[in-house]
Amino acid sequence: MPSGLQQREPFHHPRVRADWLANLTEAVLDPAQPIIDPHHHLWKARPDPYLLPDLVADLTSGPGGGHNVLATVFIQCGSEYRTQGPEEMRPVGETEFVAAAAEQCETGRYGALRACAGIVGHADCRLGERIDAVLAGHVEAGGGRFKGIRHSGTWDAAIAPTAPPGAPSGLYRDPAFRAGFARLHGFGLTFEAWLYHPQLSDLVDLLRTFPEQKVVLNHCGGPLGVGPYQGQRAEVFAQWRAYITELASFPNLYVKLGGLAMNVNGFGYHHEPLPASSGEMTAAWRPYFDTVITAFGADRCMFESNFPVDKGMCSYAVLWNAFKRVAAGCSADEKAALFHRSAQRFYDLPAVEDLPAR
Repeated sequence: MPSGLQQREPFHHPRVRADWLANLTEAVLDPAQPIIDPHHHLWKARPDPYLLPDLVADLTSGPGGGHNVLATVFIQCGSEYRTQGPEEMRPVGETEFVAAAAEQCETGRYGALRACAGIVGHADCRLGERIDAVLAGHVEAGGGRFKGIRHSGTWDAAIAPTAPPGAPSGLYRDPAFRAGFARLHGFGLTFEAWLYHPQLSDLVDLLRTFPEQKVVLNHCGGPLGVGPYQGQRAEVFAQWRAYITELASFPNLYVKLGGLAMNVNGFGYHHEPLPASSGEMTAAWRPYFDTVITAFGADRCMFESNFPVDKGMCSYAVLWNAFKRVAAGCSADEKAALFHRSAQRFYDLPAVEDLPAR
């Protein structure tokens, strides 16, 4: 475990290698299972652009047209910010960009899919009351799709942030941050919490102070597996599990089950000659997912793709097969919660019964 400041190393997301991913294909398991994917990104300017057609190609990949994904939620990733105007208003450009993609989808160009039915953007909570204008701008730009914000707090003394600009230590405890965070509830907006596992006590304290604010913890709480955490899987799991057990006592908190194919988690599938199968990923990830589902209950858990970030290690079809293997022993009602109902309720989306069938 790290103690004090150590040498910081870059642990960037691995590049997507389509030729490598093509070395492994699987039949789609339980293809009729309705899915709302509550966590993906779109961007133009990065080394590997990922736009609406790329998302649709992933959602429909696999034998028989892929998994039965009916709707998705876009999550903030710093894409297409405005380049002019007040600095604090520039993230609204991302919502404008994504709303345009959602409108394309709603024309029926991509069939019945409702991509970006929900949009989560960014606003700097350290603005205090000044955040109101930013939130109002997002709501207007979203055209009824804007659901909340993400202000990431990922920081570790020994691990460089996986994406700029990173976060200062102790962000979620900062009084300035909390002054803006307190404004979300009045707008009826949700909050995406993204931290690494050693920081989860910051989230405990935040939830204790704001018991009415709807929050979802991204990426299973960020159990680290690189740098000084490499080779410490059992110790990390024990610390992470203790925090998860404590966090489950807050009824306003949900958890996203996914994001473990990021480099910082240390599973390292991108270093192997062949991509991992869904069975291999299930064996590695089941302890984390089972722990969260047992602690929170299926009604506060939702599977997420985290695409295209996780595409550096696995394909969309194989990833959702892994999730379906994890849920194989669940009841039909629990599966409904994990694959679509928890996301639908958290983000106030149409129920799958009210969405067009693919």
